[in-house]
Amino acid sequence: MTWRCVPAIALAALGATLALPAAAVQRPLWELGLGVGALSLPHYRGSDQSTTWLLPVPYVAYRGEIFKADRDGARAVLFDSQSFDVDVSASASAPTRSRDNRAREGMPDLKPTVEVGPNVNWTLGRGRGRGAAVAEWKLDLRLPVRAAISVGSDPRVVGLIATPNLNLDLRTAGGWNVGLQAGPVFGDRKLHSYFYEVAPAYATAWRPAYAARAGYAGATALAGVSRRDGARWLGFFIKADSLAGARFEASPLVRQRSHWSAGIAMSWVLSGSSRTVDVEE
Repeated sequence: MTWRCVPAIALAALGATLALPAAAVQRPLWELGLGVGALSLPHYRGSDQSTTWLLPVPYVAYRGEIFKADRDGARAVLFDSQSFDVDVSASASAPTRSRDNRAREGMPDLKPTVEVGPNVNWTLGRGRGRGAAVAEWKLDLRLPVRAAISVGSDPRVVGLIATPNLNLDLRTAGGWNVGLQAGPVFGDRKLHSYFYEVAPAYATAWRPAYAARAGYAGATALAGVSRRDGARWLGFFIKADSLAGARFEASPLVRQRSHWSAGIAMSWVLSGSSRTVDVEE
């Protein structure tokens, strides 16, 4: 495992599962802050090597009617109702230098990617907790589909990814937000080729040529916890990833079929708008 200090990469998983139903409260239209975090990730899904990133973590909240940046991530809300909404969301992946990865030695580096696409959210149920521990809960079916775009001097679309999932949000009586999320992952041939194909030019005696195919790409399960306490925000997540049964499971670049990743961050809100809006907290 290696340690790196890098420019801010959004710890999206810390916020992606933590939106909860509640009565509307007044919050500033925008807030800005800064903090620090650590994120441990495999080089790529299926790698047997990982990197721990030390990150400056910006805190950015914007609560407009269309454009939002909050616990659900940065997005543009295209349609919103009590139980159904459509937005445009984004995600990202970190770079991997092949010289630092045994399985990819001699192959082209994996550039960082950004993922952008529509996300359909359907609320299946919500309510108040009956026990002392859970104050509120909400269960969503989420259907995100995103295009992955490489970042660099020659950006290009490297494929499509779909991650349908069930997402359960809980708010505890003590003010903690808990998010539980699980679901399968699917990718097109182009995306799987970007990460798992071995062209004949890069084949070796221990790394045979391999052509990737589209389809099922395994499954993920994620648990996240966060809390806003005055000007301080704290978040933590842990994620389990399985490639069992994935269409590219036989790739020589898949060295590990299950792994864990985790992250923790703390930020302080330093400034906010004098204008306030009604939001569900």
